[in-house]
Amino acid sequence: MGADLEDVLITPERLQHRIAELAGQIDADYADRELLLVGVLKGAVMVMADLARAMRLPVQMDWMAVSSYGSGTKSSGVVRILKDLDCDITDRHVLVVEDIIDSGLTLSWLVRNLQSRGPATLRVCALLRKPAAARTDVDVAYVGFDIPDAFVIGYGLDYAERYRNLPFIGTLASHVYAGAGGRGAEGGGAGQEGGGAGQGITAQAMRDGEHRSR
Repeated sequence: MGADLEDVLITPERLQHRIAELAGQIDADYADRELLLVGVLKGAVMVMADLARAMRLPVQMDWMAVSSYGSGTKSSGVVRILKDLDCDITDRHVLVVEDIIDSGLTLSWLVRNLQSRGPATLRVCALLRKPAAARTDVDVAYVGFDIPDAFVIGYGLDYAERYRNLPFIGTLASHVYAGAGGRGAEGGGAGQEGGGAGQGITAQAMRDGEHRSR
């Protein structure tokens, strides 16, 4: 990707080591229980697959896709489910798997929505979290890495559907998105936040924007 990459923030080796640690924690916490992993599309595909393979517990998997992006860089405040779960989670032990938590607004909505469906337990696992960008508190049981409020790509994270297949987490050079008119880096090209939201293109956009049609 050449000049598009500003820096490598987390190497493939660090990613896999941390995912193995998270898998061990989850195995211990859910011993003797049947666990359902719920991945949030599209950004969580990589971490969901690697986490599941690193776990020793038998797990089931399902997927959701949601969007809260209106137009520009500010959240519309309205969340739409683009793809719902295929299974009933009543009385199930559910772990939501996210790629990145930015503002946390849509993740907060998603957790409330899933909680209303009557799971036995509901927790969240996020590979990345941006504490400086948070606009609401979300209880996250498992966090891979806390990272700066920067625009990140790779390992499932995109800008305009590019860079998802990079094996590392990197920061995107500003010239790539300069003048993009508020478009961010997640599915659909409008933002980037695991938990359903968006990492906008500027620091302000990253605080205001949310999108999840990943």
